Amino acid sequence: MLIAAAGLLGGLALWALGLHTIADTRPLTGAWVLLPVAVMAGLETLRRTAPRTTVFVGTLTLAADQFTSGSLATVLMFTDLMYAAVLYGTPAAARRIPWTTALVTVAVPIGLVSWIHQVDALLIGVFTGLISFGPATTGALVRNHRDAAEAARLRAEQTALLAEMDRRQAVLAERARMARELHDMVANHLSAIAIHSTAALSLDDEATTRNALSVIRENSVEGLAEMRRLIGLLRDSSSGSGSGSDGTVPAAAPTLRALDTLLAQARTNGASSGLDFTLDDRRQDTATTLALPAPVELAAYRIVQESLTNALKHAAPGTVTVQLACTKRTLTIRINSPYEDRPGPRAPGSGAGLVGMRERVALLDGEFEAGPVTTGDSGRIWLVRAELPVTERRGTA
Repeated sequence: MLIAAAGLLGGLALWALGLHTIADTRPLTGAWVLLPVAVMAGLETLRRTAPRTTVFVGTLTLAADQFTSGSLATVLMFTDLMYAAVLYGTPAAARRIPWTTALVTVAVPIGLVSWIHQVDALLIGVFTGLISFGPATTGALVRNHRDAAEAARLRAEQTALLAEMDRRQAVLAERARMARELHDMVANHLSAIAIHSTAALSLDDEATTRNALSVIRENSVEGLAEMRRLIGLLRDSSSGSGSGSDGTVPAAAPTLRALDTLLAQARTNGASSGLDFTLDDRRQDTATTLALPAPVELAAYRIVQESLTNALKHAAPGTVTVQLACTKRTLTIRINSPYEDRPGPRAPGSGAGLVGMRERVALLDGEFEAGPVTTGDSGRIWLVRAELPVTERRGTA
């Protein structure tokens, strides 16, 4: 609207001062020159919403202006319409208009020179280029810069979005890892506390109560120690000093060397439920004992730990067997526990342990299965089996 008002007022001022672009006599003189000015000013209000229409009507208006004494305001507003048609029009129009005006700029002087045989006709070609090809080219350059800036802005937004998605995925993955660690470290002790506290409450026997309280205290102290270790690891990792030598596993992470201690604790916790625990370590049968990668050893330890916890919760009286076997490519873990109706107190389960074990194996591209299996003597056992690829070897023990 401002451009239209400025163009209209400028045309009125030029007409009032008697300034015209055509000096010779024309069929329409006097105030007739204001008609093209008014039409061009009206077209300026539509330069962004209907750029193709304004160029077409503006070209006809400019041709009509040649039958009057002419106004510089009409010419200037036409150049603005040509510029706006390229800048705000469709991509196809933005590509086509500069080429069209270039052809017109070349064809007009050639045609006029061939018709009137005067060199002065070349000036008309220059004038045509100034009012059509020049604004169209300028509009194309501005549009290209605008499109490039918009593309850069979109790429920046997409990059920021991808970075935010990566950050959220990293946070979720870290939360899942922390949940697995917390569950694996604490669930064993809390399960033992729940079982023995239930036994102490249900049996009115001083010796049983004293023994249950001893187990509860032992597991409480060990559970608190595990919690302090986890909190320490989290604090160290937040300051960038909590990783091991390879930056993937905490230096204080448990290893398979601690399985004897883990089974001894399980025997103590499961004695009141009629459970016994044995370790069948067949890794020594290989020609050489391979040093397992730290992530594989940690996952194996946590799988055994969670399986023993589940046995304390759900297994029937009998023997729970932990079997380990290792080749140059895989570490195989098998935990068998009696699967029958169990008398006495039981701790509730949520299924998070099996989910955590499955996630640990999946992170290492291994295989995992867990479920009831019928044995040859018509008995039933609960089998947990995991195969962990040994892809990183750090030498021999």
